[in-house]
Formats: sequence, structure tokens, C-alpha cells
Amino acid sequence: MIATISKRGSFSAAHRLYNQQWNYKKNIEIFGKCAYLNYHGHNYEYIVSLTGKVNKVTGFVFSLNNLNEIIQNEIIDLFDHKNINLDINELSSINPTIENISIFMWNKLRNKISLDLSLKITLYETKDNFVEYDGK
Repeated sequence: MIATISKRGSFSAAHRLYNQQWNYKKNIEIFGKCAYLNYHGHNYEYIVSLTGKVNKVTGFVFSLNNLNEIIQNEIIDLFDHKNINLDINELSSINPTIENISIFMWNKLRNKISLDLSLKITLYETKDNFVEYDGK
């Protein structure tokens, strides 16, 4: 039997979208107010989903307690109440769009979760704007 488990959570972080190769005017044209010099913040919401075989002994696809701990260590501790552009070294040279953030999160979690399980990240920047990434 195959099942999907999901963990929903949130973190608050600031960022600024801009391309260092462009002048301020061009950045505003492309990214709008997201390119303002003083950054801006979001209350991001995420859903981490794992799909795989249900273990006959435990009844789990993956322990939700273990998943909570991995998410806390790899995502929440890194992102919560941080400036993504300035505080997260791995993202300092990448435009921190919701797409790039979700790919980064997926890679951080993929390193901690068995390859036997499919991993999908759904990341909401606002209640209406979100991205899904499953490694493809």
C-alpha cells in the first residue's frame, strides 16, 4: 500500500527580489515593490509531503515525529525571522523567489529523507500565491 503523509507549518522571513546585474529601475520594472531597497516580509506556509509504502510493522510511511524534527532543524531554524538575502549564506547569491526557496527547501530535506520516499514541497508566500516542487 502506498500513502502520502503531509506536515503543514509556517515561518516568517523577509526578502528582496532583485538582479544585481540590473539597475534599480529595471528591477522595479520586473519585480515591482518586491525590489524595494528595504526588503519586505511574508508569513510563509509550507506543506511537506512524503509518499511511499506503508510499513507493515509501524503503519507509518515515515514517522511524523521524525519529520517534524527534520523540518525544524533544516528549515525553521534556518528561515524563521531571518532576512533570506542576508542571513542565509546558501541563498545570498540566488534571487529568493518562492520558486528558488522551495527548491532550496526540497534539497535540504531530500538530504535527510530516504530516497525510497517521494518528497514534495508546497510553499505559500501569500494565501493566493504558492508553488509546488517535487524535484523534477
